[in-house]
Amino acid sequence: MTMIFHITSASDWQAAQLAGQYIAASLKSVGFIHCSKQDQVLEVSNRLFLGSSDLVLLEILPEALTAEIRYENLEGGIEQYPHIYGPIPLAAVQRVVPFPPGPQGRFSLPVELME
Repeated sequence: MTMIFHITSASDWQAAQLAGQYIAASLKSVGFIHCSKQDQVLEVSNRLFLGSSDLVLLEILPEALTAEIRYENLEGGIEQYPHIYGPIPLAAVQRVVPFPPGPQGRFSLPVELME
């Protein structure tokens, strides 16, 4: 399986390390954690997080998850996004990449992901 990605704040990631797992607020509010494939990261970050700072990008190994992953679009479009229906174990996070915005608050793919 290909890696999937989740954008979160550095402080939420630090809290997850203390808790032993990552649980986004969306897990409680809508029942899953929003994620993206690598080619979806920029569209999502520039649409939902434009100008936000103190973000990190979690690179997640799907095989290491214990929760179900569903590729779906719940907003009426045709693009399918990975949704994780449970907490993310820390061991499933293969890499945490700082994700600051560039000029005009827009994001670009971190160099680490282009290697």
